[in-house]
Amino acid sequence: MIILPIPAFNDNYIWCIHDNVNAIVVDPGDHIVVDQFLKQHNLNLSSILITHHHFDHTGGVLELKNKFSSHVYGPIGNINGIDTSVSEGDIVVDNLIKIKFEVYEIPGHTLDHIAFKSQNNLFCGDTIFSSGCGRVFEGTHLQMYNSLKKLSSFSDDTKIYCAHEYTLNNIDFAKSIEPDNADLLQRETDVKKLRAENKPSVPTTLSIERKINPFLRCSEKDLIQKFQDYNLTKDIEIFTHIRKLKDNF
Repeated sequence: MIILPIPAFNDNYIWCIHDNVNAIVVDPGDHIVVDQFLKQHNLNLSSILITHHHFDHTGGVLELKNKFSSHVYGPIGNINGIDTSVSEGDIVVDNLIKIKFEVYEIPGHTLDHIAFKSQNNLFCGDTIFSSGCGRVFEGTHLQMYNSLKKLSSFSDDTKIYCAHEYTLNNIDFAKSIEPDNADLLQRETDVKKLRAENKPSVPTTLSIERKINPFLRCSEKDLIQKFQDYNLTKDIEIFTHIRKLKDNF
């Protein structure tokens, strides 16, 4: 199984999973770049996975579906083009590539947001990023925090295939919360090198994110101590506070 990013728009990644013959794409907001990639690699598009309804994740679905007769899986709702709606606990199987995905509901960024997990590969849309998390647009902060806790319950070697190249900006914010975090500073050095070489900073791993992502560290004693003066002692209170800080960063 080969997993490659297809850059789209300013900072999106459309993930392509393929076996050198057939392919699955995750959140194809732009059909043109996907079509070009498939032609370049001589791939047939078997399936499309959708994590949530935002247009930069769904904009290319109908064109790709019509051209390749691909089967589209996505959350329950009103997304045009979905053939099979899936929810928590469902299993998606691509019969051509013979790959299986577990479905997890992770509301917060949107109410319909889901993730697809195959072995240790997690395709999570806009819920968790390297050193960050998605904005809370439709859900509540509690929903988002619980969704992050659900994702962070996976093993350390879980690879996080998120949908945007936000890492350096997220690191800048994380440093405002934990300026002395040595792991965070090392990650910044590593990511700057990758970006200077025009390489993506993702996938990241849960092992890395547990050390550097403030939104996964709200129950850590060091972080709790930083917010005692604000009378914030519960992890959800800290999460809500720092998510609001990030909104205006």
